[in-house]
Amino acid sequence: MHHPLLNRSTNLFASVLVIPLLLFALPAAARDIPDQLPDPDNKPPKATGPVKVYILSGQSNMVGMGDISGGSSRWGDQFLDPVVSVYEGKYSATADYDKSKPIKSVKLEKFGGVRPTPYPGGGVHVTRGFVRMPKTGVYRFKPGYGNSTYNIMEVAGKEVHRRELGKDPQYTPIKLEAGKKAPFKITYLNEAANGLGWVQRLDIPGTLETVVKEKGLFPHLIDKAGNWTVRNDVHYKGVVTAVGKGPLTVGLQGNTIGPELQFGHILGHYHDEPVIVIKSSQGNRSLGWDFLPPGSKRFTFEGRTYAGYKDTPDSWIEGEPKKKVNWYAGKQYDECFQAVHAVLKNIDKEFPQYKGRGYEIAGFAWWQGHKDGGSKAHATRYEQNLVHFIKTVRKEFNAPKAKFVIATIGFGGWEMTGNQLTVANAQLAVSGEKGKYPEFKGNVLTVETRNFWRDVDVSPRSQGFHYNRNAETYMLVGDALGRGMVRLHNGK
Repeated sequence: MHHPLLNRSTNLFASVLVIPLLLFALPAAARDIPDQLPDPDNKPPKATGPVKVYILSGQSNMVGMGDISGGSSRWGDQFLDPVVSVYEGKYSATADYDKSKPIKSVKLEKFGGVRPTPYPGGGVHVTRGFVRMPKTGVYRFKPGYGNSTYNIMEVAGKEVHRRELGKDPQYTPIKLEAGKKAPFKITYLNEAANGLGWVQRLDIPGTLETVVKEKGLFPHLIDKAGNWTVRNDVHYKGVVTAVGKGPLTVGLQGNTIGPELQFGHILGHYHDEPVIVIKSSQGNRSLGWDFLPPGSKRFTFEGRTYAGYKDTPDSWIEGEPKKKVNWYAGKQYDECFQAVHAVLKNIDKEFPQYKGRGYEIAGFAWWQGHKDGGSKAHATRYEQNLVHFIKTVRKEFNAPKAKFVIATIGFGGWEMTGNQLTVANAQLAVSGEKGKYPEFKGNVLTVETRNFWRDVDVSPRSQGFHYNRNAETYMLVGDALGRGMVRLHNGK
């Protein structure tokens, strides 16, 4: 299967001709998803019938750890030899401060950080010096704090920031080479001058900004002006630690995304009815303990008894005193799905635009397994627990026919070994087409994610347990889950 990774020009024929044929020739129940999704058309969804609800759950990676951008950090050591000069009077746009004689000039021992370096005061302040970035990249400079953001900043003779009094800031990114000194100048437009500021690298490998805007992948996420698109026919709601609420777009969770972004785009494209995606997740949780579903029984492994639902602690040796813990097997299952019930119970208030329409639990998505990989007992029990989990959560929401998609863990890609490999194989084993669980045929599907692993050298951070926070990985997982869900709906 191809993925929607082509840029707009590459797949122009498909997006202009093939997609309309798909939309008009096929009913929704048999609609395939094009390799490249079109931009949201903002047409209202079907006005009658129940809203389609999808429940997503899992660990921190389902919560969403894919970085949207590199984020801004306070500047400091990047700036060399800063000198502030004071010029008489108030700022004038016609004055040439490079040719004017200052009242005084002061070499600054400190520039940036979290506390402002005192400036002399008594006139127009202009700070000059050099900036040297540790890595080659495209940077955005955000000089000032509070009222001191009213300034004009130049780097290497190029204006990179301008904020005139009473106006919004304007930024112009600039590419700088690692270790190369470039002159900078900041002209402050009022008396609130200080050396504080932020700098942001825009082209960090693996961030969503870079993946979409630099590499040209997933073009349906941005409009012609380069702004993030919005799907008004798909609404997202995060509970527990999966925060955010609103029409599906980038930024509902702050500076991170999870699989819900691409998953929601695909299901929004597939359904004529409105779609609600509810994500209820918590990091550092195992299926063998925290998410253990109701009805799970105790079991013995290598001389230890492991907890059944509501038991505590997670394991013990028979005949020895139990360790007291403020937790019980299945507590995270209870908390996550009680939170979903609370949303559904008040769905008319949560989503008033769909008041009175009712809802249908159309499917579940599960992405979890890292913590179970830290325990041989939980890893070997994972398949049995997952089968019971699928059956239990369907019963929990009175949705026996709801489709269920699972994403394997993919840590390290195809080099995965040990307990993690045991968990991945268990996740694959429950997929309906395997035939091991006949009752899952055509309604449970596991999608493989190990191809989506991205090494740290092309990722925002070194966090293997969070897939190095690579947004492309999270988009591809959401893509696979979404397409898998459509495959089940289409009876394939």
